[in-house]
Amino acid sequence: MEEVPVEKIEKQLEQEKSEKEKEEKAEEEKKKAEKKVKEDLEKGEIPSIQSLTERKKQVKEDIQESEIFPEPGLSEKQEPPEEQEKEEKPEEKKEEIRQGTEEIKEDTEESEEKKPSNESREGLEKTKGLFSKFREKIVTKKITESQFDSLFWDLELALLENNVAVEVIEKIKQNLKENLVDKPIKRSEISSIVTETLSDTIRGLFDVEQFDIVKKAKEKKPLVICFVGINGSGKTTTIAKVAKLLQDNGLSCVLAASDTFRAAAIDQLQQHADRLGLKLIKHDYGSDAAAVAYDAISHARSKDIDVVLIDTAGRIHSNVNLMDEMKKIIKVADPDLKIFVGESITGNDCTEQAKKFNETIGIDGIILSKADIDEKGGAAISVSHVTGKPILYLGDGQEYSDLKKFDPGIIVESLGL
Repeated sequence: MEEVPVEKIEKQLEQEKSEKEKEEKAEEEKKKAEKKVKEDLEKGEIPSIQSLTERKKQVKEDIQESEIFPEPGLSEKQEPPEEQEKEEKPEEKKEEIRQGTEEIKEDTEESEEKKPSNESREGLEKTKGLFSKFREKIVTKKITESQFDSLFWDLELALLENNVAVEVIEKIKQNLKENLVDKPIKRSEISSIVTETLSDTIRGLFDVEQFDIVKKAKEKKPLVICFVGINGSGKTTTIAKVAKLLQDNGLSCVLAASDTFRAAAIDQLQQHADRLGLKLIKHDYGSDAAAVAYDAISHARSKDIDVVLIDTAGRIHSNVNLMDEMKKIIKVADPDLKIFVGESITGNDCTEQAKKFNETIGIDGIILSKADIDEKGGAAISVSHVTGKPILYLGDGQEYSDLKKFDPGIIVESLGL
């Protein structure tokens, strides 16, 4: 047998040691970045898309290509040594610069500088693409936990950028990890296993008891529904849409103007009542909101009306005094349903608001307004899971008929699952 030179063995060992050190360093940098992102989110200091992109780029530069999960194009994005740069052909260098410029523009442009057409390609479409890339990167029969964490990093950043709550991301990550890490998987089954796991996980986020407002209204008379949320969330318009839905199903309604603080709130609700041909119970501005709700319920009972829809003043969930007043309205009206109305476009803020309202008064369901202009979808993915309450409808336009019954399948399909 031919002897292997000692120098060759030493060189090989040194090379292996160097590669191992690089992998350990990359893993350490990735964990630091992950920890920093989560700490910022816990403090309420949600990082900008630009800062997330910079961290992501730094981590990518530290992670070296391997046979286990090759990342096509990564080496081309890294700065080559000077001697390699000199050897590159002008055409190749020009193409590399062009690709790099396009990537920088896509990742770092401020949102106010982007055109609507560029914005529409982001959000769920970007996440959909990363779900697909995640599947494609798994090219081995078995992956370790550290390899999985590296693979999941891009997807985690995309979910954060799309306003998905941290605890929801952790659930997605945990479910994938349980099905993939250290499990012998046939290469032909990798894609289907990943897709099925992701699909089941997303659907599971909406696995809470659903109910139908129309059905409940036909079972109890009068059915009292109180709508809550912060200022500008679209409560008043949503109430009008729900009233139209009930009318279309042969049910009578009365509106209660318990928002006695906001300027022109009563007038706004009066306009909706006039258009829909509904009775509005109202008092003067600054009057007792709970008394308005009480009078509306009394009117419904005396006139044999099916449903009472109570509008309340928008309030910040962190304002203790206003939330205490909300408790008074709930105590007096004793509504059958408490519906939280939130803007889907506010993402994590909407989720946090719903969580606080649920802790304070115990909401029963959620309606997300302005879903037609929400390009990210993070609120829909997160809010139901975090509160444990169902999303009932999505407001997707300005017409009274623009109220869609929520279907989790729409979210799953939009992600390409």
